[in-house]
Amino acid sequence: MPRKSPPSRPQRATGTVIGSAVGDALGGPFEFGPEGVFSARFPPEGGPDAGEMAGGSGWDPGEATDDTQMAVLVAESLLDNGGLAPADLFARFQRWAAAEPKDIGLQTEDVLGNGLPWDQAAAIHFQVTGRAAGNGSLMRAATSAVYFAPHGTDATMDAARRIAALTHGDRAAWEGTAVLHELVRRTLDGADPLTELPGIVALVHPGHRDRYATVLAADWHPDRATEFNGAVWPCLGSAVWALRTTRSYEDALRAAIDLGGDTDTVAAVTGALAGALYGVDAIPGRWTAALHVPLPGFDGRVLRLPELTNLARRLAERNA
Repeated sequence: MPRKSPPSRPQRATGTVIGSAVGDALGGPFEFGPEGVFSARFPPEGGPDAGEMAGGSGWDPGEATDDTQMAVLVAESLLDNGGLAPADLFARFQRWAAAEPKDIGLQTEDVLGNGLPWDQAAAIHFQVTGRAAGNGSLMRAATSAVYFAPHGTDATMDAARRIAALTHGDRAAWEGTAVLHELVRRTLDGADPLTELPGIVALVHPGHRDRYATVLAADWHPDRATEFNGAVWPCLGSAVWALRTTRSYEDALRAAIDLGGDTDTVAAVTGALAGALYGVDAIPGRWTAALHVPLPGFDGRVLRLPELTNLARRLAERNA
């Protein structure tokens, strides 16, 4: 049998966006559950008709959560403005939050609803609460990672930090999002993301470098996490672990969801990385068939696979 050629850059870019959305929708029904529930319900030998995209816990089959909803808002703001327009993006987030989506992180909800301007809301929230290192900026980063990838390392990591800072005042969230952006960027270029990790970690702000070096090390396991995977660094570490310990998109997603905890976001981040590595064609059709992304506050719009694929293509081509 001839060796299969590696995915093209467009296939990787589309895989990043679709892969993240699929992970989100697949993991959503298992959020805050214990380890191993996904595989207990859907054993790996279930085959092409296993029915894993079954919904549950308030989610319809294939329905994406706030992770992908916000990622779409990021994408559309970037495309409509020809780049990052923080005030516009923040306003879109506010419009979405005001429409009472099914799920929204408590921290994100507080920042978007505290009545402060876009350039003060997250910073003041952090000053008051001292808590802003959740994974809410990481979960929505697949689309912006694709958009900024052609701009190079400095620009893509800077954009990640600026977008993260709109809702998360803790630099830990900025740095984790910057690492994900750069991992995706290098993977789109055909690099092995796992071998690229040490060089990327070296670019993390010195005040946060050690914690990322720990969770992204080759010998780290999610069992060693000292915080819940709803925090940004163990979430990213868990996604990289799922990628490192598997050999396919499907297996990486299964490993991520079986960790339990914040399953939609861990799977969304894993899906972005695995989609970038293996390409969109590696994502099972039984998982994309029901995929859909409602956008509360935006005239009842719902994006399905064709719209998401077109969105990914536009993000990848805008700066190519």
